[in-house]
Amino acid sequence: MSEECSHACGSCSSSDCGQRAPQIAIEKGNANSHIKKVIAVVSGKGGVGKTLVTSMLAVIMKRRGFNVGVLDADITGPSIPKTFGITDKADCNAEGSILPVITKTGIRLMSVNLLLENDTDPVVWRGPVISGVVKQFWNEVEWGDLDYMFVDMPPGTGDVPLTVFQSLPVNGLVVVTSPQDLVSMIVEKAVKMAAMMNKPVLGIVENMAYFQCPSCKEKHSIFGESNIASLAGFYNIREMAQIPLDPKLSAECDKDGIESFSNDYLNLLAAYIEQNA
Repeated sequence: MSEECSHACGSCSSSDCGQRAPQIAIEKGNANSHIKKVIAVVSGKGGVGKTLVTSMLAVIMKRRGFNVGVLDADITGPSIPKTFGITDKADCNAEGSILPVITKTGIRLMSVNLLLENDTDPVVWRGPVISGVVKQFWNEVEWGDLDYMFVDMPPGTGDVPLTVFQSLPVNGLVVVTSPQDLVSMIVEKAVKMAAMMNKPVLGIVENMAYFQCPSCKEKHSIFGESNIASLAGFYNIREMAQIPLDPKLSAECDKDGIESFSNDYLNLLAAYIEQNA
């Protein structure tokens, strides 16, 4: 690999670069699914809030009048159904297609937990099997007409993210981070992987960015000072958003599910996705 490599494989003429990911044909979708935009939500590690961001963006887009679905690609750690307060299980139609579970506001969900008998049953599968399930969620689920599908990715840059980037028609991705330097370093791996796969980064979200005292309104950087601006600037990521440690958000989600939240933390990012994805 050349020392001047920018990891932007789409504009590279090299034919023998060891860093270039192998190309795989996009999987054919379900015959009764028509999905206009696929947005993947990623990070380099777990515990930074990808599911929260995925769910909030889906809810915002639904509020904007779009048909929205969420594919939970975190097969071994699925949490999308719980976030939406869903306890129903997925079913199949007469043609054998899997039907997504529909939330109270009309968002269509598919997660391995919607297929397991018990939500707490562990998924002890090897990587190729897990990747195969993600493909099945794409081509065996009858999603119907969707304007946006948000894919809640597992952490890291392993089998499933590679499968999603290579096998699904991803239009762009959102990177989730938190203020710690260690997390930011790991998130850079996800950004570089996106460049290698020639997928645009539509925005970066810093979760747990600060805590605002309800009495004095002063902001406290519990996990360290924010570095989202420098990270976004270095990688030329235009749109940024921050989600604070917000007890009200947690209370709203715990009471009625994610569809009840009332803040505007991700509104500008959602508008940018609508205009640029």
